[in-house]
Amino acid sequence: PIFGVDFEGRVNVWNKCAMRIVGYTPDEVMGKNLVKEFITRDYQASVRMVIDRALHGDETANYEFPLMTKEGVRIEILLNATARRNPAGEIIGVVGIGQDITGRIAQEREYTRLIDTANAPIFGVDTFGLVNIWNQCAIQLVGYSTEEVMGKNLVQEFITDDFKTAVQAVLDEALHGEETANFEFPL
Repeated sequence: PIFGVDFEGRVNVWNKCAMRIVGYTPDEVMGKNLVKEFITRDYQASVRMVIDRALHGDETANYEFPLMTKEGVRIEILLNATARRNPAGEIIGVVGIGQDITGRIAQEREYTRLIDTANAPIFGVDTFGLVNIWNQCAIQLVGYSTEEVMGKNLVQEFITDDFKTAVQAVLDEALHGEETANFEFPL
């Protein structure tokens, strides 16, 4: 969706995509305060800040926030907000270009749930070898809680000395796109 607001935060641009996603026609939103009337209370201050920053020429990219549809359904929007200028280059408002990411967020939550409830230990590391995924089965099997392992170096802190080199090699290969199946090692 594409929308615009003036200096007071009143809607002055509302495209067809915004109408389709949110359910309000341009006549229903024009002149209304975007933040006060269409943003959930818990996000009003931060959305207002994004708009205020854009009004001062400082754009915001990839800002996620919830928006309420006409039917009262909460949808998640990924927003890029920038100053809207007149032909003389003066800032006259803000234009926001958003994307409905509700489905993507639901998919990410389902992915997280599947990993967390799998009946096999699942862990992940970032490019530095720091743990960033540690499921419930790993907790039960190894005994370390998520809080104890997150952000720590898997190989250096949790792998026995006799397997450190081999495990590091497997992780390095995985980071380069090479799969290793059925590699066993003690934790």
